[in-house]
Amino acid sequence: MSHLDIALAAVKTGTLLLGSLITYLSFKAHRRTGSPALRALSVGFGLITIGALLAGVGHQFTSISLAESIVIESALTFLGFAVIVYSLYAE
Repeated sequence: MSHLDIALAAVKTGTLLLGSLITYLSFKAHRRTGSPALRALSVGFGLITIGALLAGVGHQFTSISLAESIVIESALTFLGFAVIVYSLYAE
């Protein structure tokens, strides 16, 4: 395992931890307030976090290439950001 692989695993782990925390806190705020916007926000951050997780796991533990895992992560990041934008306009 190269230094670059270790750095990638460390960054993905950090992204997973922080993304999970943001998702949890926004969902907790949704449960407290009942706000659909906060629910959408938590879904958006959840999609981004899942994308990072799937990309990391896909590249490290399966035969998926780095380019394929980046496409998976980018697609889920795109969807997550789209949901976050929606949450900013939801009432």
